[in-house]
Amino acid sequence: MDMNGRDISVRKPKMILFDYGQTLIDEEEFGFNGVKGTAAVLQYAVRNKYNKSAEEVQAYADRLNQELGRFDPQRRHLFQVEVPNHMFTKYLYESLGIELSIGPEEIDRVFWDQAAPGRPTEGIEDFLFLLKEKHVRTGVISNISYCGNAVSQRINRCIPENSFEFIIATSEYMYRKPNRRIFELALEKAGLEAADVWYIGDHYQCDIVGAANAGLFPVWYLGATKRQEEPAEDVLTVRHWRELQEYFT
Repeated sequence: MDMNGRDISVRKPKMILFDYGQTLIDEEEFGFNGVKGTAAVLQYAVRNKYNKSAEEVQAYADRLNQELGRFDPQRRHLFQVEVPNHMFTKYLYESLGIELSIGPEEIDRVFWDQAAPGRPTEGIEDFLFLLKEKHVRTGVISNISYCGNAVSQRINRCIPENSFEFIIATSEYMYRKPNRRIFELALEKAGLEAADVWYIGDHYQCDIVGAANAGLFPVWYLGATKRQEEPAEDVLTVRHWRELQEYFT
């Protein structure tokens, strides 16, 4: 039984929605280097009033993020409204007297590519191919502050053969998981009832609890996270994508 008392052995979805980070794409393998990302952005500075270095700019960004509580792993799921990165970086650079020659979307792409490169999680491409063969539709919901185009480009570059019908970046839609409204948006886009859809992600509160509260069937994927998680008895939990293939054969 799942966390809502449903028999997981007989559920066959019409569609599966995926989380982005540590579900479709592994960024933890490479680690996060904000200074490297900021240095790449500063190459486009046409004015740096106080001659701030990448290290200084990133230290200031870290302080702002701490004030906002944006990336506190213990409390992040409590913040259910997204702060788009274009708002954050606009304040960050202008408050430091820095003018850039590139716009918000390009800032996202330049920073992200250098600060946190990613690769597909092991086996995801084979699993997505199987779903396509079985006519199971797919899409993405990601809690992420980067702009939607940057997220779509990243996913399509890393997994070029995907068949995602839509990629929802919370930066474009205000609400963050676990808020049920972001899941309801995906259901509206899909034209499906919640009972017909699975949601797969790595974060228990945002992905598993959030999806279940919205009526979707949650699957907890732990194959790419470095967090020490104990699988919940009432949730279908997998550590490799091949473990899910049996449900579609």
